[in-house]
Amino acid sequence: MKRSASLALVGAGAAALGALTLPVHAAADGAAIFGRCAACHTKTGAGVPGVFPPLGEDFRVMASSDAGRRYLGLVVIRGVSGPIKVGGKPYAGVMPAQATLDDASVAAVLNHVGTEIAKTGPAFKPFAEGEVATIRAGGAALSAQDVGKLHAGAGGQ
Repeated sequence: MKRSASLALVGAGAAALGALTLPVHAAADGAAIFGRCAACHTKTGAGVPGVFPPLGEDFRVMASSDAGRRYLGLVVIRGVSGPIKVGGKPYAGVMPAQATLDDASVAAVLNHVGTEIAKTGPAFKPFAEGEVATIRAGGAALSAQDVGKLHAGAGGQ
């Protein structure tokens, strides 16, 4: 009987501990997600002249305005297509939408670029998951071509 009571107490204690344990959610890893981007933009963000633009000062300039932040978020969420100029040089490539990324992952990769890749230009203000959710909702009807047309008005150089 004593052994049964001890096991019951251990079981009850384990159940109580389990009830107090909160689920662990891993934060989105912007550096790991950037591996997708590096295939075209390169590991350093230098890009490929004429094909894939660099992620540098142009990124930081855009991230300093509301229109630019919206554009950057939409580039990841909806993709971008059409002619754009970055650093005064033309690019006519296509970037596919990264539709499988959730809002936290989009914010994480944009924050990685803004802090670890694009190191020149205005101070960088991190993207928040909620901000990305708002950008996603407001751009749901846009195509990659529509996003490309937003580039110049978003502060693209």
